[in-house]
Amino acid sequence: MTKDGAGAEPLPGLGDLRPTAVTSADAKKKRPAPKKGAKRRAERLAVARIAVDHPLPHLDRPFDYLVPDKLDAKAVPGCRVRVRFAGALVDGLLLERVEESDHEGRLLFLERVTSPEVVLTPEIAALAREVADRYAGTFSDVVRLAIPPRHARVEAEAPGEPPEAPERPKEPGPWGEYPAGPSFLTALAEGRAPRGVWTALPGPAWAGAIARAVAAALSAGRGALVVVANGRDVAAIDRALTGELGEGAHIALTAELGPEERYRRWLAVLRGARRAVIGTRAAMFAPVAELGLVVLWDDGDDVHPDPHAPYPHPREVLALRAHRSDAAALFGGYTRTTDATQLVESGWAHALAADRPRIREVMPRVRPAGDDAELARDGAARAARLSKAAFEAARRALEDGPVLVQVPRRGYLPGLACVRCRTAARCGACQGPLALRSAHAAPYCRWCGRIAGDWACPECGTRHFRAVVVGARRTAEELGRAFPGAVVRTSGRDAILDRIGPERALVVATPGAEPVAEDGYAAALLLDGWVLLGRADLRAGEETLRRWMNAAALVRPSGAVVVGADAGLAEVQALLRWDPVTYAERELGERREVGFPPAVRMASLTASPAAIRELLADARLPDDAEVLGPVPIADEGKERALVRVPRAHALAMAKALQAAQGIRSARRATEVVRVQIDPLDLI
Repeated sequence: MTKDGAGAEPLPGLGDLRPTAVTSADAKKKRPAPKKGAKRRAERLAVARIAVDHPLPHLDRPFDYLVPDKLDAKAVPGCRVRVRFAGALVDGLLLERVEESDHEGRLLFLERVTSPEVVLTPEIAALAREVADRYAGTFSDVVRLAIPPRHARVEAEAPGEPPEAPERPKEPGPWGEYPAGPSFLTALAEGRAPRGVWTALPGPAWAGAIARAVAAALSAGRGALVVVANGRDVAAIDRALTGELGEGAHIALTAELGPEERYRRWLAVLRGARRAVIGTRAAMFAPVAELGLVVLWDDGDDVHPDPHAPYPHPREVLALRAHRSDAAALFGGYTRTTDATQLVESGWAHALAADRPRIREVMPRVRPAGDDAELARDGAARAARLSKAAFEAARRALEDGPVLVQVPRRGYLPGLACVRCRTAARCGACQGPLALRSAHAAPYCRWCGRIAGDWACPECGTRHFRAVVVGARRTAEELGRAFPGAVVRTSGRDAILDRIGPERALVVATPGAEPVAEDGYAAALLLDGWVLLGRADLRAGEETLRRWMNAAALVRPSGAVVVGADAGLAEVQALLRWDPVTYAERELGERREVGFPPAVRMASLTASPAAIRELLADARLPDDAEVLGPVPIADEGKERALVRVPRAHALAMAKALQAAQGIRSARRATEVVRVQIDPLDLI
């Protein structure tokens, strides 16, 4: 298919979806003249292949329709259309136009062209097909994530003029801190496609480094796409790009914009008015023209995977886009994930890291609070939260500036137990955990919300509680009493602070909500490390180190960081040395030994036991596939099974599960099996 719809070449990546019926011999016969008033088919390329917006997996293929002569000019490949499907009018996307159909029966006409705007480019269409196949999903599900809803008023607006390409950066800027940084920047400016896994130095320079890389890609006449985890990171790169490129040279795509403004900006990218894009996870499908660079910052953040089917991860999608477009790729963060390490070890990307002497110059001074033996032995001492080392570090640091206190849990007291026998406090109705919202509130159930003012321990009969886990608000209350002269501020899900000044303050924040200090924090206290490390999660250690290093990176060079965990833990040692690379390589080696992602590929199947058995019976899995489970999960009546295969057979596994979903759909199965490839919560 050509860009103007004049050819008949099939759309790349979509050929396997075309109907396989035998070509009709009658197609070449002379057609009878239409009756008076009847629709007439277009003279050329009269058959349109339509991707119908329908959720059923067994209908995941294009359907042929006739193009009426009145819609001939508007029905261009990539536009939105309305067609009659199963007796109802539904939306669809026109994939291509051809002369004849392979379908032997009568074809219906297109009802109308919703908009002649080409919203599905060939690159995004092929990408959507590949993502659907890799994640055992459907084409329509992926396209729904890639293309925002239409706003007719926005489409009527005149497109803006694209800015001129910037000059090639004369200096490496922040990339001068890395031995391979200048050569990476040079390759971008020359239009080549280097791929790097970047371990960033602590401090705020990461946004400027990304902006300089984007400028280098734009100077070569190519586009750039940057995906980050949240709006605060978007704002940081937005400021850096404005300083690097000037006003109006880039565009930001976030969910906070609202549907109309987001569609306006998305159209500006589609029409080529902007070639530098930053945004959160949905921006991974942004239709950037002549894509030359994809960037993903902090790829281990658990908000990156899309919560909607087929649950794609931006790391996988951007890697596919880099491969398909021959574009450069940069996956970075203060730490390194095992998935990124897998890319380096496979040779797909090269490591970008600073030398050890430079790391020691800019890293904070880290010490464990677990040196105090009573923290490990005495629960009451642990509940007090602050060891002597942490208290003294905070007291000294407050004389020079703000102090960051990272607390793993939000709320007041999210976990309670009997004060005498330490039996967990549970709701009498649903057995959910009890919690407290404030010092004077009655305990309530975190699951069903019932007030449990009459709770008594089922083991010893005591009616008094003790705290098992202390939340951010209770921590702020304790610190206010311990440091009466300091201002205590909180930052969490309910109210996230963006930035703070140099004032003498204690900032209590949950992971990911730490505000940036104007001149860096004088110190950081990383409390309750046992809460993070004790989670029943395959990635608990990796995620704990990522949260610690993201917080410690906000501290000034040589500032104090006290971590509330035992010094002998591998995660603490990696933080002490500021060496996430060695930790990630060791973690990947251990995953290989036990057969867990990313060393292998896994699919998670969640549904009732009968539905899982039916799906597995229909799936023609690879011979070396291993089925684990199913086992019951928290949802009543649901179970979960895991399918494990070597990485080389990942696509075969996904396609087998995809086909099995189609078989069950054709049988009109009432229950949908949730299929996720390499989910974060395997355990």
